[in-house]
Amino acid sequence: MGKLTKKYKEALTKYNPEKSYDLTEASKIIKEISSTKFDASVDISVKLGVDPKKANEMVRGTVTLPHGTGKDVKVLCLCTPDKEADAKAAGADYVGLDEYIEKIKGGWTDIDVIVTMPSVMGKVGALGRVLGPRGLMPNPKSGTVTMDVGKAVKDVKGGKIDFRVDKYGIVHASIGKASFDHDKIADNANELLQTINKLKPASTKGTYVKSIFMSSTMSPSVMVDLK
Repeated sequence: MGKLTKKYKEALTKYNPEKSYDLTEASKIIKEISSTKFDASVDISVKLGVDPKKANEMVRGTVTLPHGTGKDVKVLCLCTPDKEADAKAAGADYVGLDEYIEKIKGGWTDIDVIVTMPSVMGKVGALGRVLGPRGLMPNPKSGTVTMDVGKAVKDVKGGKIDFRVDKYGIVHASIGKASFDHDKIADNANELLQTINKLKPASTKGTYVKSIFMSSTMSPSVMVDLK
């Protein structure tokens, strides 16, 4: 581990790193120990007792955070001309099809989410090598491949996030900004945790949620009480 900075050491004096806190307390602590000059993101990491290598234990889903992410999400809608007006009205930052597919082939990925339609997935699928590693490939399970592109764009802009367990059995998600009121951070965290609980695989044995940690950009993490 690298050398701890003065601010990091100071943050550790403001709470007990060995103690677990309820969501409200944890959110208050995160606000107190966030010392970046920019508006830091608040993240949560949930360690699950699942084996992601087994298809029936892959935990993946979407959740709409009640207070949004606090992030200006850049959305590209790849759609046919008859759907362009709906996408633009819903707030999509970029709307089109062939011209953006060519841009992506050329290496352009200055976007956070791509929404598209089933009928054009043949074209979008060819971008897998570019979009896949960046987590940008649209997926029906996350609601980003749909005929109702307007609603999908609106949902993403309104705080809908996609999450999945990684190869280590951990779900990582951004749940807001340090500038949020602590109760809004707690609400968003609770919404995510409730959704993860509902997705518990039937085949899972033993403890499902093993640990929960909350942190902000460059801050220490706070252990959250599993109760």
